[in-house]
Order: sequence, then structure tokens, then C-alpha cells
Amino acid sequence: MRRLWRRVWAALRPWDPYRSIKAALQLLVLVSVLITTGLVILAIHSATELRVITIFSIIASLLITQIVANGLTAPLREMTAVARAMAGGDYSRRVTRVRRDEVGELAETFNRMAADLAAADRHRKELVANVSHELRTPIAALRAVLENVVDGVSAADPETMRLALQQTERLGKLVSQLLDLSRLDSGAVRLDTKPFEVWPYLSAVLKTASLGMGTGGSGSRSRARADVPLHLDVSPLGLTAYADGERLHQVVANLVDNAVKHSPPGGRVTVRARRGMAPGSLEIDVVDEGPGIPAADRVRVFERFHRGSHPGGDGGTGLGLAIARWAVDLHGGRIEVAESPRGCRIHVTLPGVAAAGS
Repeated sequence: MRRLWRRVWAALRPWDPYRSIKAALQLLVLVSVLITTGLVILAIHSATELRVITIFSIIASLLITQIVANGLTAPLREMTAVARAMAGGDYSRRVTRVRRDEVGELAETFNRMAADLAAADRHRKELVANVSHELRTPIAALRAVLENVVDGVSAADPETMRLALQQTERLGKLVSQLLDLSRLDSGAVRLDTKPFEVWPYLSAVLKTASLGMGTGGSGSRSRARADVPLHLDVSPLGLTAYADGERLHQVVANLVDNAVKHSPPGGRVTVRARRGMAPGSLEIDVVDEGPGIPAADRVRVFERFHRGSHPGGDGGTGLGLAIARWAVDLHGGRIEVAESPRGCRIHVTLPGVAAAGS
């Protein structure tokens, strides 16, 4: 019954003056004609002169037209004022006089556009602030190490050079991740999808990660934690999938890197791969034994520079999971934080031949 009423209500829209400008103008003309006709009939049956009736008819029509026109154009005038404010950098204003007709739809669309622009402007400011902070921290640490060597406070021994190398690697990793994100925004990345055998592929990715070579597939190096073992679980052993090897490497390596960072000493990180529903599809779980991700952070965990609400920091850039989501989205897949009795479980679904090749 409710569905039928909705269909009837939708069908009546062209004749509803509250939801259609055309119907409102037709009603305006009809009311004006009725008023004029009524006044003429009144003049015929009374001693009132016709010219007086005509004057009153014109005045009434003008008043009604003014009221209707003001109601129709008020949101447009407000949109003009909001657009001028946005041109001046104020993205907080919105159109408040929202009607239910086509002008109302335009006002709602305008408000959504204003919200998107406000979010983009906020993101731009956050990006500049976060990138500046991320660059400043390793540069300051590297400068301090080099100044100590130059001033003779520290000797240029292997340990001191190792500290300087770590900061340089951190800078290189950040720059590589920012380049990945710039390619994301420009849409310059194309997939080179092909079938591959899952076990040897993931085994090589985990071996690379355990050696601390190139988290994220960018060629940079990071120190792996020897106290966090990596475990690979692929079933069946001869499982094959269809994906872009380089992009999938970014996904797995970034997820493993994130899991290792949040694992306690002696905690194990497990990468589990299973066959998906479609031909060539693949489902991957990366599971750690850390504190897990709070429910409040699960929606935003894949956003750029988001580091969660855990106290303290791990020195990460907050870009790894964003890059992983980007690479999965390129495949037309899905990445999400899944329920887990312990720690954190990131679930990745790659669609296989049909979606990846489209």
C-alpha cells in the first residue's frame, strides 16, 4: 500500500505546485484568471464600474505574482550570496530556503557541492600541514645527527650512520607514498592484470617484508621487527588468481607493514588467502595480534594521514592503508576491517577476471 501511494505521489508531481515550478506558474495564471473573472462578474451584478474592477484585478494579480516570484527566486538569491562567499574562501555557508520543487533540488545539490568543496579545502589544508610535519620530523632528526658528527659530539661510526640512514629511508618512503597518491588523484595508473599462482607470489612478498625491503613496493627500505613472525596460509596450495602484481604487492606489503607495527612482541602476523566466488577472484586476510582497531576508527582508517585514536605514535605516515585501498579500488575490489576475536583483521576481496578486466 505504501509503495502504491509513493507511485501515485510521484505521478502527481507535474501537477503539484509545491514540487513543480511549472505547476506553480500554471496555478498562478489560473488564480489570476479566476480573480479577474470573479471581479468582472461582480461588476456586472453591481454598480461598480468596469475600470475599477480592472484596476483591482491588476493589483491582485501583481500581488499574487510578486508573492510567488519571491518564493521562487529567494533560494536563487541566497545561492548567489553563498557562491560569492565561497569565492571569498568561506565554505561554511549553506542555502537554507530549500523548496520541494526544481529550485529546491538545485539548492540541495548546491549545498552538497558546498560541502564537498569545504571538505576538499579542509583536506588540502590538512595535507599541507601533515606533509610539512612528516617532512620536518625526519629532516630535523637527520640534521641533528649530522650536526653532532660535524661538531665532534658523535663519531661517524656505523651506528650513527645507521641512524642517519633510517631517517633518509623514512623520507624516501614518504616521498614514494606521496607520488603514489598523486598518481591516484591524476588517474594515471593502469592495471596490468594477469593470472598468477598465489602461494609463491605471497611467499615472495612476505620474504621481502621480513627482510625489511620496500614496504609498499616503492623500493624504499624499512626495518622489520624480528620479534614478529610472519605466517602464510594459502588454501588450496595450487590456488591461482587474476590481478595486477605490482598493485597487489602494494596492498599486501602495506597491510603487513601496518600489522607488524601494531603487533606486540612475540605476536604473529598471518596472511591468509582463499579462493573467491568468481573465477580468478581472491580473498586475502591480514591478521595481527595487536590491540585492534576501535569501532569509531574503522570508517576512517583508510583515509589519508589517519592514524587512529591510539595514544602515542608509531612513526608511520598514515598513508599505507590509503594506498592499499586505492590499489584495491583500481581492481574493483573491496577492503574493510573485519570482525576478529583478537587483534585486527583486514579483509581484501579482488573480483577476478571479469571485473578486473573491465
